[in-house]
Amino acid sequence: MSRLFGDQHRELQDDFGTRQLADRIEEIACVTEFSDEAKGFIESQDMFFLATTDHNGRPTVSYKGGGVGFVRVLNEKTLVFPNYDGNGMYMSMGNIDLNHEVGMLFISFEKPHRIRVQGTATVSRDDALLAEYPGADMLVRVTLSEMWQNCPRYIHRYQRAESSRYVPKTECETPMAGWKHIDIVQDVITAEEKKKAQEAGIIPAEEWMEKVKTGDPTA
Repeated sequence: MSRLFGDQHRELQDDFGTRQLADRIEEIACVTEFSDEAKGFIESQDMFFLATTDHNGRPTVSYKGGGVGFVRVLNEKTLVFPNYDGNGMYMSMGNIDLNHEVGMLFISFEKPHRIRVQGTATVSRDDALLAEYPGADMLVRVTLSEMWQNCPRYIHRYQRAESSRYVPKTECETPMAGWKHIDIVQDVITAEEKKKAQEAGIIPAEEWMEKVKTGDPTA
């Protein structure tokens, strides 16, 4: 019995004559434990894409970035990653609280390679490992259900230029998000953030959007 395919997948596989191929790929590529090689690849990444499902059953995909190694594979069944300050919506974390099923895509654009992870996740504000992630407000633990490697055929090659200045570091204070300097959010950010925005200079939304369009690293 397949771990991956339901009737809807089988119907398409039969239409296109790929059922046996799909079964072979699942047989040789789908695993239920992290290997040392997978651990090495995952922990060498500084970003991944996280898929969760909301209260209306709608899927959402979020980009998660940090320093190299911010996702850690603790053992053959468990990985962890931090949640950093975002836009205050807590979409992914709230979704996980409701629906523990998650999908994760780890991808390298420099040496085209990708690994897909399916698992069940929990969110904690007092996990013992949280202290090892400066700037994080929660820690997510994912128990692996299935993992498989995809071929690199359609992955475009890109070179990494620089890390985001907003990634928390122990040796310096993390800059406040650029959009929190915008005039139209001053009444909804925290008093501490408002003070920092006033000290640095409050800007109109149009100025911040121009920074985004031009790729200004302070955006």
